[in-house]
Amino acid sequence: MFLHAALFSSFVNLLLLVPALYMVQVFDRVLSSRSGETLLLLSAAAVGALILMMVMDMLRSRLLLAASAAMEKLLAPSVVGGLMREARQVRQGDYVGGMRDLGVLRTFLTGPAILALFDAPWLVVYLLVVFLFHPLLGAVATAGAIALLALAWVNERATRASFDASQNESRQAAGLIEAGLRQPEVVGALGMAGNLTQRWQHASLKSATLAADAHRAAVTIGGLSKFLRQLLQILMVAVGAYLVLDQHVTAGVMMAGTILLSRALAPVETLISGWRTLTDAQAAYRRLDALVTANDPDAVPTELPAITGGVRVDKVVCGAPGSNRAILKGVSFDAAPGEAIGIIGPSGSGKSTLARVLVGAWQPGSGCVRIDGADIAQWSRDRLGPQLGYLPDDIGLFDGRIASNIARLGACDPEDVITAAKRANAHDMILRLPQGYDTVVGEGGRALSGGQRQRVGLARALFGQPRIVVLDEPDSHLDGEGEDALVRALHALKADGVTVFVIAQRASLIAHMDKVLVLNDGVVEMFGPRAEVVARVTRGSVPQSVPVASQGPRRVPA
Repeated sequence: MFLHAALFSSFVNLLLLVPALYMVQVFDRVLSSRSGETLLLLSAAAVGALILMMVMDMLRSRLLLAASAAMEKLLAPSVVGGLMREARQVRQGDYVGGMRDLGVLRTFLTGPAILALFDAPWLVVYLLVVFLFHPLLGAVATAGAIALLALAWVNERATRASFDASQNESRQAAGLIEAGLRQPEVVGALGMAGNLTQRWQHASLKSATLAADAHRAAVTIGGLSKFLRQLLQILMVAVGAYLVLDQHVTAGVMMAGTILLSRALAPVETLISGWRTLTDAQAAYRRLDALVTANDPDAVPTELPAITGGVRVDKVVCGAPGSNRAILKGVSFDAAPGEAIGIIGPSGSGKSTLARVLVGAWQPGSGCVRIDGADIAQWSRDRLGPQLGYLPDDIGLFDGRIASNIARLGACDPEDVITAAKRANAHDMILRLPQGYDTVVGEGGRALSGGQRQRVGLARALFGQPRIVVLDEPDSHLDGEGEDALVRALHALKADGVTVFVIAQRASLIAHMDKVLVLNDGVVEMFGPRAEVVARVTRGSVPQSVPVASQGPRRVPA
C-alpha cells in the first residue's frame, strides 16, 4: 500500500508542475501571439491535468486510509497479546498506553504529515526545474530550501526530548486515573479521591510544563520558517524581475519559478508545523515495535496433545512482577492426575503467588512448572488456557452478561454455559437473578454480591471441562449454601479425574483434599497425605496459623 501511495505521489507531484508550465506558456506565447485558440487549448489541457491530479491525490489518501485500517487489523492481536504479556512483568504505567500508541499511528497514517513525507523528496526535482529556468533562480531556491531543512533539524533537536518526556508523564497521569476508575469503591470509601487527584495533577502539571517548553521552541521555529518562506518568495520575485529587466529570462519564467519554489517548500513547512505529530508517531512506533517483537512472538509453539492433569513444580523461585524480592523460594512438589491438593499457610507465605505460577500467569525467575512433563512455557496460551480452570482471589469479572463471563468472553453456547454453571452448582443461584444468565454484572462484577461473584467465577473456571483447576480461596465470600455448593463441585471434579489445587481459607475444605501442602515464608514446610499433614499440624509440628480439619468449619487465618 505504501509503494502504491508513493507511485500516486509521483504522479501528483509531476502534475503539480502544470500550473508553473501553464504560466510560462501564457506569458511567453499567448500574450505575445494574442492567440485565443492557444489560450483555450492550454487552459483545457491544464484543467484536465489538474483533474487527473485530484483523482490521484484522492486515491493516495484512500490507500493510506486502507493502510491504517490494515495496520490496526494486523497489529491489534499482537499488541493485545504483548500487553497481556507485559502486564505480568512490569508496572501498569509501562504498558497501558499500547492501544493509544496504535491509535496514534492510525491517526498519523491518515493525516497531512505523512503526505508531506511522500512529497518532500520531490523538492530536489522542483529545484532542478528552477535551475533549468536560470542558475541564479536555482541558487536562491536551493539556499532557501537548505535554510528550511536546517530549521526542521533544529526543531527536531529542540523539541524531541521534551515531547518524549511529556508523553511519559502524561501516560503515567492517565494510568493513575485509570487505576482509580477501576477501584471506585476503595477510592470513595477511604477518601482517597483528593490524594489521587493531587498525584494526577502533579504528573499532569509536569507533563504540561515539558510540553509547553517544547511548544514554545516549536512555535518560535515555526514562525521563523513562515518568515523565511515569505522572504524567499520576495527574493525570488526580486531576482526574477532583475533577470527580466536584464533580459536573461522572460516574465513567464519569473512567475513559474516563484510558483515552483512555493510548491517545493510547502511539504517542508508542513513537516515543521506538524513536527509533534511526526515525533509522536515515531515514539509510538518504537514502543509498539518493542512490545510486539518482545519474547519472539513469531515463534509458534509446537502443538502438544490434550493434557491429562499431571503437574510437577520443580524448584520454583518467583517474586511479584517488577520486584527483586522472591516470594516463592525453591518450591517443589508433584501432583498426579486427578489428585486434590490443599494449599495452606499463614498470610504472606506465597499461596496466591503459587496459584499464579501454576496457571502460568506469572513466570518464575528460576525453576519451572511442568504439565504432563512439558514446561508450561512450551504451551501456547490459546491452547493451554481452555484446559485450565482458575479462580483468582480477586475473581476479575468483566462488564457484560453472566453468560459471557462464564464463557470466558468467547462464543456463548448456552448448553456449555449452563453445563459449567451446573458443575459449579451455581445454576439455581443465577436463575434467581432478575435476568438470569443475561444479568449484566458491571465492571468487576459490582452488580453482584461477593458470594455471587465468587460462584460465577467458579462456573467460569469450570467452563470447557478443564483438566487442571486452581482455586484461590474460593470460599472467602460464601455463605453456608455457597460453601455446600463448592464442596459438591469439588467432589464432582475429583470424580471426573480433574487435578484440583485449592488454597483453603476454611478448615472444612481441607477434609475433602487428598494431599495438603503447607507453605511458610515461601518455603514448603510439609507436603503429603491429608491425614498425615493434619496430624502433624495438630501436634504442633508446623505453625498453627493454618486451618486444621478437626477445627470444623469456622473461619481461620489463611
